[in-house]
Amino acid sequence: MLDKVKQVASAEPTALQLDAKRSIYYPKQEGLIYPEIPSFESFAEERQHRKQRLVAACRAFAQQGYDYGFAGHLTVRDPEHPELYWTNPMCVHFSQVKVSNLILADHKGRVVEGDYAINRAGFVLHAAVHEAHPDIMAMCHAHTVYGTAFAALGRPLDPISQDAAAFFEDHIVIQDEAGQVAVEEKAGLAVCDWFKEVKAAIHQNHGLLTASRHSIESAAFWFIALERCCQQQLLVEATGIKPKMVPPERSRYSREHVGSEYIGWLHFQPIYDQIAAMQPDMFD
Repeated sequence: MLDKVKQVASAEPTALQLDAKRSIYYPKQEGLIYPEIPSFESFAEERQHRKQRLVAACRAFAQQGYDYGFAGHLTVRDPEHPELYWTNPMCVHFSQVKVSNLILADHKGRVVEGDYAINRAGFVLHAAVHEAHPDIMAMCHAHTVYGTAFAALGRPLDPISQDAAAFFEDHIVIQDEAGQVAVEEKAGLAVCDWFKEVKAAIHQNHGLLTASRHSIESAAFWFIALERCCQQQLLVEATGIKPKMVPPERSRYSREHVGSEYIGWLHFQPIYDQIAAMQPDMFD
C-alpha cells in the first residue's frame, strides 16, 4: 500500500542534523569515524530505516529485561503518512519483533498494514499523544521494575547525578488515571494533555513513558536512561542518607549538553550496531 508513492526527501538539514553540529561531542577534527544523521532520497527508504530502528529498540528492551507478558509498546510515525504509526505486534515478545511482523495503525486503532492485532493499551496511550502532538515522532512505554516502583511515589526525579540531571525540568508526573488500566480512550486523552514540551513522563502507579520529536532511537534511549535513573534514586533513598543534589544551574547545563534529542539518538547508535550484528533476523 505505502510503497506505491515515491518522493524525494528535502535536501534541507533536519533539526537533529543541526543539533549534531552544535553538540560538544561532534568532532572538530575532520576524517574521523563518527555517527552521522542519515538523509533519505525517498519515503520508502526512510520508512525502512524507521522500521529497522523500531525493531532494534524492541530488541534493546528485551536485552534490558523490560518484557512483561504482552505489556509494552513502542511507536514511530510513518514518514509519508504521519497520521499512521508503526508499532510492535500484540503478544509478540520484544526479542521476536522483526521488520516483517510490525504493524501499521491509524489513530483510531485500525490496523492498516500487518497481520497481528494491536495492543489496546498501546493504541489508547500512543495514538492519543501522536494525534494531539503532531511534533512527536516516537514513543516508548514498558512495565519495568524500577520505573513502576518509582512511579508509585507520584513524584519527579531528583537531580542526584549527571544522568538524572538530563531529565531536570524535562519530565512530568502524570496523576490522571493513575493505576487504572488504560484501555478506554478517555484515559489516553487525559495523559496526552500533560505530554507537552518534555521528553519523559512518570505515570503514577503505572510506569514510564518517553517521547521524541526526532527519532525512535532517541525515545528508546531516554526510556532506558530514565529506568536507570529511577533505579539509582531508589537505591540512594534506601540508604536513608539524604543525597547531595546537583544545583539547578548545573542541572540545566547538563540537560542542555547531555539530555538533548540528538544525544539520545547518539547514545542509541552503539546499541543498534550491536543488535544488528548479533541478531540479523531482526531484518527478516
